[in-house]
Amino acid sequence: MPRPKPVVHGLYGWTPAYGYSYIHPANRRTFEWLEPVGKLFEKIDEDEEWLLLRYDEQQFKVRPELFKELYGKPAFSFGDAVQEVAPEPGRPPHRGLISDVFWDEAADRARFQLVERKRKLPRVFEAEELRFA
Repeated sequence: MPRPKPVVHGLYGWTPAYGYSYIHPANRRTFEWLEPVGKLFEKIDEDEEWLLLRYDEQQFKVRPELFKELYGKPAFSFGDAVQEVAPEPGRPPHRGLISDVFWDEAADRARFQLVERKRKLPRVFEAEELRFA
């Protein structure tokens, strides 16, 4: 049985100014709504023409030219159950699932947003502010 491919993380710096030829026609509208700049994708497959990228529960076919592979692995990934390490005094820690992974290019690190009780928290967390629940 073949070994599964390791997950490759990267950025896809597409904006509408590039034109729509970089995005598979079936994915154009949802990819544009996602606003991909600054978000960390998982490359899950590729062929000679398209990459298959995952962001949370969505998958997108895109042309490989704009994909920038990152060699560091984020501390958490989509769907990981986490909790806040040090909540404000008197408040219970936030507990939820990783819903968004943002890449801070200047700091070369990932930041994370959570869904808690089916509600996306407005706050974005650093890796050291979270632990696996």
